[in-house]
Amino acid sequence: MARKTLLSLLLWLTICSGLLAQTTANVFLPEWVFDGTDLHQGWAVKVEGNQIVYAGPVKNLAFREADDVREMPGQTLLPGLIEGHAHLLLYPYNQTDWNDQVLKESPELRAIRGAKHAEATLLAGWTTVRDLGSEGAGYADVAIKEAIEQGIIVGPRLLVAGPALVATGSYGPKGFHPGVHVPLGAEEADGDNLIPAVRRQIGHGADIIKVYADYRWGPNGEAMPTFSLEELKLIVETAASSGRPTVAHASTAEGMRRATLAGVQTIEHGDGGTAEVFSLMREHGVALCPTLAAGDAIMQYRGWNKGTDAEPERIVNKRASFSAALAAGVPLVAGGDVGVFVHGDNVRELEMMVDYGMKVQDVLRTVTSGNANLLALPDRGKIEAGHLADLIVVEGRPDQDISALRAVQLVMKDGVIYQP
Repeated sequence: MARKTLLSLLLWLTICSGLLAQTTANVFLPEWVFDGTDLHQGWAVKVEGNQIVYAGPVKNLAFREADDVREMPGQTLLPGLIEGHAHLLLYPYNQTDWNDQVLKESPELRAIRGAKHAEATLLAGWTTVRDLGSEGAGYADVAIKEAIEQGIIVGPRLLVAGPALVATGSYGPKGFHPGVHVPLGAEEADGDNLIPAVRRQIGHGADIIKVYADYRWGPNGEAMPTFSLEELKLIVETAASSGRPTVAHASTAEGMRRATLAGVQTIEHGDGGTAEVFSLMREHGVALCPTLAAGDAIMQYRGWNKGTDAEPERIVNKRASFSAALAAGVPLVAGGDVGVFVHGDNVRELEMMVDYGMKVQDVLRTVTSGNANLLALPDRGKIEAGHLADLIVVEGRPDQDISALRAVQLVMKDGVIYQP
């Protein structure tokens, strides 16, 4: 009798556990599915827990009674978007300039504001963000990342760089007499001191080492190289020994050349890139994150009336360098330097990539599977079985109009649904 009771109890527990497992399944039936490479009609996508378990024709999916089925006519399901260059601890300079954010706002205040920026970014459809420098707020970006991972706040998956590395004397804020010591927007280090600096940042939680290969410290305030090639190689080698990539801020041809030869993963900005430098980048497999929207925003803050006034020289030159990068076949990362402009308005960069000459579908691939591939994130950026359940739903077809990515209807990160 006791044996029968035990068997009945085990059977009941098995049935209940099966029912509980089934309740975690979400089935999406959108009009279109963009899988990170191509657009499909008549597809279903099924999620269990935090993973995609099926993506393919509806006719091949066996539905279960417990599945939560969502029909989405006129809408597109696609991978969660991947932001390649952001600063959650900054906000638009026309609200408060960069110097005042670094000098007058405490790291605590900036971290709280950064948490709100993280939430806005996720709800706009960006489920992964590469945050490239805390800009004077120490390791507040690491704290935001940990708070998201622990479920304390809502936000995307983060890859963070901590303070970033600059050559002594090159970075700001500046303009103070030598006896005044102010907090800088990054950590200074040179020569052999670069090894402990890189290791210190890794020890404090940096996922990425960011280095400024050039900066605006020339005789007339123009951008000029900072670190030597040997110093850059030392940074890259030290970071790589821990399994971490190095990325380089570089806007001059020489800074880009040195960073490329040193073996960085990506070059940020690249305004002064030449055909020769872009060819070298392609040869070495170094990607460009052009950050088109940042310069566009800054010029508007300085009085340019976009759409009415003639384009400033900076914008004309940026168009030319971006076209040269496209012509050279340089791998491209989509990233807007968000923080210079409003967090959550990340699509602005994608719209400009189209305006500057990229095909819409290529931009869509870049911000999903392309970014995932170039940033070494093999578990996201595509809709296929085994990938993380980071998904978004938008109204319309973003493969025809990239601005459709602004019409976010649903965000799923790690299998959890958020309604914008």
